[in-house]
Formats: sequence, C-alpha cells, structure tokens
Amino acid sequence: MTVVIDRTKPAPEGQGPESAAERARRRGDAGKSLYKPRTPIYPKLVHGRWRQIKWAVLVATLAVYYVTPWIRWDRPAGLPQQAVLVDFTGRRFYFFFLQLWPQEVYFITGLLVMAALALFLTTALFGRLWCGYACPQTVWTDLYIVVERLFEGDRNARMRLDAAPMSFDKLWRKGGKHLVWLGVAFGTGGAWIFYFHDAPTLIGDFWIGQAPMTAYVSCAILTATTYVFAGHMREQVCTYMCPWPRIQGAMLDDHSLQVTYRYDRGEPRAPHKKGASWEGRGDCIDCNACVVACPMGIDIRNGSQLECINCGLCIDACDEIMAKVGRPHGLIAYDSEDGVAARASGRTAHYPFLRTRTLYYAVALTLVSGLMLWGLLNRATLEVHALRDRNPTFVRLHDGAIRNGYTLKIANHTFAPMPVTVTFEGVAGAQLHSPGEAAGETLQATVKPNEVLALRVFVVAPAQSLSKTSLPAEFEIRASHAEAEAKTVFLSGAANP
Repeated sequence: MTVVIDRTKPAPEGQGPESAAERARRRGDAGKSLYKPRTPIYPKLVHGRWRQIKWAVLVATLAVYYVTPWIRWDRPAGLPQQAVLVDFTGRRFYFFFLQLWPQEVYFITGLLVMAALALFLTTALFGRLWCGYACPQTVWTDLYIVVERLFEGDRNARMRLDAAPMSFDKLWRKGGKHLVWLGVAFGTGGAWIFYFHDAPTLIGDFWIGQAPMTAYVSCAILTATTYVFAGHMREQVCTYMCPWPRIQGAMLDDHSLQVTYRYDRGEPRAPHKKGASWEGRGDCIDCNACVVACPMGIDIRNGSQLECINCGLCIDACDEIMAKVGRPHGLIAYDSEDGVAARASGRTAHYPFLRTRTLYYAVALTLVSGLMLWGLLNRATLEVHALRDRNPTFVRLHDGAIRNGYTLKIANHTFAPMPVTVTFEGVAGAQLHSPGEAAGETLQATVKPNEVLALRVFVVAPAQSLSKTSLPAEFEIRASHAEAEAKTVFLSGAANP
C-alpha cells in the first residue's frame, strides 16, 4: 500500500513531518540565538609572586619582540646588517652569526621539533606554563588589560562604567582606551614586518608609501588580529580557537603540577567571622577572590578545567585572603591531583618528575637537540654541484680528444671571499679550462661571500685514455679551510678500439 502525504496542508498535531521552526516554537525558544553572547570578564588586579613573574615575562617577551629587528650585526658590504632577518629577496635567513640557505630548511624543521618536544615536556611536568606566561595571546591580553585599567580603573570601577549611561567621562575613557589599543596593535603589526626587511630602511619607506605591498598587508592583518583577539575576544581565543587546550590533555597525568585547589585542606568551605573557631571546617571562606582574579572567568575550586591557563593569579588572590584571616598560604597552589588525593587519604604526597612520559619526551628532546648541534658544528661552508651539458653531450676535437662541458655551482656559506682550486678526477690526462683561459690540470676561482658562483668549465681528455663510453668522475673543490666534491660522468661516445 502506498501512502501519499499532502504537504500543502498542515499536518495534525503529533503527526507528519515537523519543521525546525515548528519544533522551536513548540519548545518556546523561537527567535533565540543558537550562540551564547560573550559574558564580559573583569579580572581584578592582584599582587603576589606569580603576578610579579607574569610582569617580568611580559616585559621580557615584549622587549624581545619589539627590539630584536633593530639589533645590528656586522657583515661584509652588500649583505644585510640586521641581526635577525628573514630575507625572502636574497633567499637567506640570518640569525646573528648564523645564516641559513633554502636547502638548509631542515634546521628550521629541527628547531620546531625541539620547541614542540620542550613544550610537551614542560606541560607534562608543570602544566600549561606556556599558556599562562609566554603565549602571545596571554602577553598581549595582559598588556591590553593594563591599558584598560589605566583608563577605566580596576574591576569594580570598570563594571560601574560599563553599566553607566553614556557621558563625556565614559566617552573619553572608552575612546582613549581603544585609541591606545589600536596604537599597540599597530606597533605589533609594524614590528612584525621589520623581521622581513631591513628595519631602518623600511620604516622610512613605509611612511612615504614606498614599502612593498606585502608590508602594508601584513601590518594591517597583524594590527586587526591583535586588536580583536587581545581587546575583544580574549579568553574566547584560548577556549574556542586554540587547539592546545585539547591537545595538552594528552600530555598531563595525575602527577603533573598544575594550579590546584587543595580540597583536602579547603573543604568544607563556608564564610568565616573574625574570632570564630576553625574547628570542623576547611580554610576556604568562599570569598570568590580566586574567581574575580581569573582572566578566564572560571572557578578553580571546580577542579582542572579546559579553560584554565595556569597563570597562578588565583594563587596570589587566595594567599592575600589567607594572610588576612590568619591561615597559611597555599590553599591554591601548584600541586598535582595525586598529591592532593594522597593527603586527603592520609598518605604522604610524592612528586615523581621522572615518569614514563617525561622520560620519553626528555630522551627525544635530547636526541633532536644533539642532532641539531652536530649538524651546526659540521655544517658545510663550501658546497658544489656539477651540471653537465646535455646538448651536445660531448665534442670531438680535431686531434681526436673529447671535450665535455660543465657548469659548477660553487656556494660560499661564509661572510668572506673564498679562493678555490678546481680539479677533475677519474679521467687520466684530463685538462680543465674556462672560456678564454688556458687549459691546465687545475682551475682557480674566487667565490664572493654568501654567494653562489656559476663557473663554466670545459674538460678535455685524450682519446687514448677513454676506454668506455661513460666514465665516472668527480670535481674536487678545495679552499683553505674547506673542501667539497661533486660526482659526475665523462662521456666519450663510441668506445676507443
């Protein structure tokens, strides 16, 4: 039997297909947004050891970021004088005394692997220290909150200002804050582009419209993202955009040190009056000082949470309250879940830093670091590649000798001119010469600093020394402190009888 449904008529209640709008209307949530609007967070300024450490890291990291492009480094004339520079035009990466060529990108790969392993090891031992202290989102958000406090005051003052109707006082405070935010964002984007061009030259060209278009586009993108991420999105970047909070769950275990509420000491919690006994209760007075200090807006007493960046500000806030009520510091502290559980059950807490996962991370980091160090110490300062002519593959001269043509690519990885001697091995009696020069057993050339010399070389061999149509051979390049070789073949056509 075939059932035909007439979709032009509304289905009786409880029968037939139901649209999403009908379901929403039936539930009473028609017209509601599917997304919860952001609830503003007003972190309160706290004072203490961890806040001081965060100030120190903030100043250090910002100083490194803004100052590094302006550090100069003496190199030969014609080469960039900027200590740290990613030179796409010259296809080089300069880092003080070190320079990397495109074919040495494996050093950058190795550096990224080392950074990842170091982050894994640090997280397994001490939790999300990177997120709480050195992540760019954390650093610039802290800086933006400093500006916000300068214009609007601390937590309570900012909340009152936001709730107040528009006035001249509110307008100039809000406007001044956003202007400084934009200035910081523009400085951030401007500093970034200096890593890719000579900073003193670019800053002049930038303001007169002569800088490359990529500089303006990059600066605009970094300015916009810094202003939006640090000024408006803040904790949402960490919670919803960054993948690390989810990845770090695989790095942690019960022995990892994290910002932890010591429930074995704090529970049961309750308000406390001056002079009242502490018997039969915990040290937590339920003041919510840890909550109002948290830049992520969470309650650390609820346990380990995805949003927690382990910044330690709740520790300072709680210690300040404990001092006021006459209780010991450390109700919230860097601790492990196993340590808290051990004390709660009457056992002694242990903190085994050497564990299976930390051992794996440490060994892997040591191996990769060792390989990187070995590669840098044994890094070739001289390289050569031989390109043999393919048309014609060889030339038979009037006296029966055979000539092959080659182009040698000789790379000088140092900052000084490099005189080199070129020899050819594998063919008896072979003579070398460049166009316009006399033939001989060796060839002399000088490679400029940090450049590749394309040297045209002709190799002539007597016919009687050629017993095969193709002979393996190699070019040897010798300098005063380096040597290199490039394997090739010498072609002679038909075998000599």
